[in-house]
Amino acid sequence: MPTSVLMFFFIVVGIPVIAGIGAGMFKQWLNHKEKMTTALNAQTAEKAAQYAAHTERLEQRVRVLERIVTDKGLALSDEIERLRDERPLN
Repeated sequence: MPTSVLMFFFIVVGIPVIAGIGAGMFKQWLNHKEKMTTALNAQTAEKAAQYAAHTERLEQRVRVLERIVTDKGLALSDEIERLRDERPLN
């Protein structure tokens, strides 16, 4: 008879307690994962913006070079010197 009392106690008290603790731990884990995902998304968006800005600067430089190469009316050395004077200092 004591075995059946222990089994009853485990079923009525033990399983709900274990399930409650497990559910709390699972909720904490999900909150942690959500915060990590949000941080990763913000970091990825920042890097994408940096890459876009860098790409825009490179495209501007290529346009200038294309204009220099294709514009036959300008003296190449004068244009290069003018661009050197205009280049922003980083």
